[in-house]
Amino acid sequence: MNRRIGVAVLGLGWMGQAHSRSMLRIPSLFPNRSFDPVLVVCADTEEERRERAVRDFGFERAVADWHEAINSDDVDVVWVTAPNMLHVPMIEAACAAGKAVFSEKPIGGKPEQTVEAFELAAKAGVRTGVGYNYLWAPLVLHAKHLIDSGALGEITHYRGRFLSMYGSDELGLLTWRFILDQAGYGVTSDILSHSVSLAQFLIGDITSVVGMQNTTIPKRPLPTGAASHYGRGRPEDPKGDVENEDFASMLCHFENGATGTFEVSRTMVGPESQNAFEIYGTKGSLAWNLETMNELQYYKLTEDPSSGYTTIYGGDRFPFHGAFSPGQANPIALEDLITIEDFSFLEAVATDAPFSPSFREAVDVVNVQQALINSWGSKSWENVTDLTGGSNGK
Repeated sequence: MNRRIGVAVLGLGWMGQAHSRSMLRIPSLFPNRSFDPVLVVCADTEEERRERAVRDFGFERAVADWHEAINSDDVDVVWVTAPNMLHVPMIEAACAAGKAVFSEKPIGGKPEQTVEAFELAAKAGVRTGVGYNYLWAPLVLHAKHLIDSGALGEITHYRGRFLSMYGSDELGLLTWRFILDQAGYGVTSDILSHSVSLAQFLIGDITSVVGMQNTTIPKRPLPTGAASHYGRGRPEDPKGDVENEDFASMLCHFENGATGTFEVSRTMVGPESQNAFEIYGTKGSLAWNLETMNELQYYKLTEDPSSGYTTIYGGDRFPFHGAFSPGQANPIALEDLITIEDFSFLEAVATDAPFSPSFREAVDVVNVQQALINSWGSKSWENVTDLTGGSNGK
């Protein structure tokens, strides 16, 4: 008999909705699971969202106070999908209640908050997961297989980038993402974290870094009332200061001897959601881009003068893909990756199996971020150190 797992979702914004939808989809997509997810309670401060949670998503109930959701006896797992600066207090309460907890990245908005969340969970002994959902793309998993099999030979260089247009409009509103005490750091928390998590998953630990940052759009129109991240002001509206970085770049060394370059921006015009990597080895190379996430470019070094990159198309021969779409070259989408990670986390909870990426991997990412931040001040290379001092957790 499958284990019943009661779920609380804290915040019904975009990510809260995506995770809620994934819970509804899991039974029909993964019939051989060990658990049955139940949407027990959603917490949100907005009445309209609470009504939607029950009416459209099928939650048994919705509450305004997230403490009430966490402390409900019929909740086993808590999903933290609220703004960054609410992550740690929510995680602290979930740990105190002995609940497994899955948090959207970056867990807080500053490295020390991610470390605090990790240490709280480690002390409580609760299982954790973090939303680096791109690691679950079937072709990213295949790239990992190719690298581990030796198909690329010795890895010599990694190029990671996440170039987005979500903040490219100068009239885009000054929402919480641009405020230091609400979001924490800017693109290094928001999207560089995805690039670094991919690199560490595929290649291994980063040992030293140097980089730069810039705030490309220094002022934005002030919002009035509840504001969407994609809302737009008028040229004559009063403006406020953007308090965190729009752009960052980084050079790095990996523990295995490879070199790396990273570049992230939320204000570039052109790349719409270019979360991408290129991996170079002595026997071949790989390239993947979220904008074409169902394609992986593979170059295999041969003596054939006609050799070149081969496009590997996604399909049901790769992990998880067949749950969503049968056959070859039939694509899957972004929210499918969220469903895969949610299924995998809940399966680990139900079977008491290890799960990665956990809060430990989230700390591995912010270890790199902190070294990068340090280099902004020193303008020199900085070693990556473990901000926890080496403690362990689930």
